Amino acid sequence: MATFLLFLLPLLYASFSAVLSRTLPHAPQTSVLDVAASIHTTRQVFAFQPQSPMRDESTVSDSSSLTLLLNSRVSIMKTSHTDYKSLTLSRLYRDSARVRSLTARMDLAIPGITGADLEPLPTGGASQFGMEDFESPIVSGASQGSGEYFSRVGIGRPPSPVYMVLDTGSDVSWVQCAPCADCYEQTDPIFEPTSSASFTSLSCQTQQCKSLDVSECRNGTCLYEVSYGDGSYTVGDFVTETVTLGSTSLTNIALGCGHNNEGLFIGAAGLLGLGGGSLSFPSQLNASSFSYCLVDRDSESTSTLDFNSPIPPDAVTAPLHRNPNLDTFFYLGMTGMSVGGEILPIPETSFQMSQDGNGGIIIDSGTAVTRLQTTAYNLLRDAFVKKTHDLQSARGVALFDTCYDLSSKSRVEVPTVSFHFADGKELPLPAKNYLIPVDSEGTFCFAFAPTDSTLSILGNAQQQGTRVSFDLANSLVGFSSNKC
Repeated sequence: MATFLLFLLPLLYASFSAVLSRTLPHAPQTSVLDVAASIHTTRQVFAFQPQSPMRDESTVSDSSSLTLLLNSRVSIMKTSHTDYKSLTLSRLYRDSARVRSLTARMDLAIPGITGADLEPLPTGGASQFGMEDFESPIVSGASQGSGEYFSRVGIGRPPSPVYMVLDTGSDVSWVQCAPCADCYEQTDPIFEPTSSASFTSLSCQTQQCKSLDVSECRNGTCLYEVSYGDGSYTVGDFVTETVTLGSTSLTNIALGCGHNNEGLFIGAAGLLGLGGGSLSFPSQLNASSFSYCLVDRDSESTSTLDFNSPIPPDAVTAPLHRNPNLDTFFYLGMTGMSVGGEILPIPETSFQMSQDGNGGIIIDSGTAVTRLQTTAYNLLRDAFVKKTHDLQSARGVALFDTCYDLSSKSRVEVPTVSFHFADGKELPLPAKNYLIPVDSEGTFCFAFAPTDSTLSILGNAQQQGTRVSFDLANSLVGFSSNKC
């Protein structure tokens, strides 16, 4: 019997190893960063000519799906910066403001924490628009100042085409409206409600108005206010309108008609909320799923935002969780991270949401740099630094504390950074998604940052070039590399 067991054990081990090899595909331990190409891209940004806002951006749709073109910010609005480092610092400033907004929104949703416990947010010109009686400003999931991706949308009937920021961290969609008490500069003309045959004000008794976090009545009609963590805000009428995506018109979509808008929104006419709440655009479409692929933010290329399209069969999938206290955010079921093929000793609880809704890691289209709890970040950074000892280090830049001088290199090999999910699933990131240029001289920084908050955020730098699919019906998120 003992002899038989000795014979059987190697067979069982071989069989078990075969199973592991299927569920844990061997990811490369290193990735190649094309330094020269990245530096070339940073210099090309200033040569881009903004695309004509009146060009045709038709969608492809059928009875079950809808596809909308997606543009990077630089492709539609020429940057005012004259060098790439100042552009980077501006982006990181906006990014930090957005992260403060996200974490403040989360803190307000946790039981036991009230608005009085947080630093008050400026509400700007709300009182100018007769809205002094709001109980408190809502801290939305995003600051559009860090919005790097836009889609062309028609508002009203006939449709007035405008660019809107795509945002998975917000629910309420809104557009700047005439007459403007205070409107910021945008690429397209301000939307004129009187020119639309489908513009309808919502009464305070409607479910849409009651679903707002902050609302007020004026002469029986619903007013809204959305305030952001950096002091930006939008205030106006809450209405229903026709929203046209290419050749497809969607009627009775609830959105904000903002007469008083302030902040870092320059370029876009407003925001398309893709969050998980009842007022979000996917929820109002009753979409079972949606997906996007974010092209390089410094690229003129376009990609798509798709509704009701299935997760690609080759996608790496993970659980999609929701917070019982805040239905806006999409939480990723992540189990760990690795550097150069070695799993980091980060407790799985660092990525998990607690029973009271605290912690966890959300997927956000508007945050650029992935934020991790400080302990997790330190383990990730230290492992990366240990495996890049042969690269020349450089001074930190803004929130980046790990940077390299690659000015003498055309290509470098760096350890692969991977995300890990349940059932042994792994998503290796391309090197350009975590070692990014911060100037045009060859300084590259590790594109992760620590946060004192319990909330972690998967930012868009790590999502670029990957189709991110949200299967709302089955509570799954899928990552499909090179599916833009």
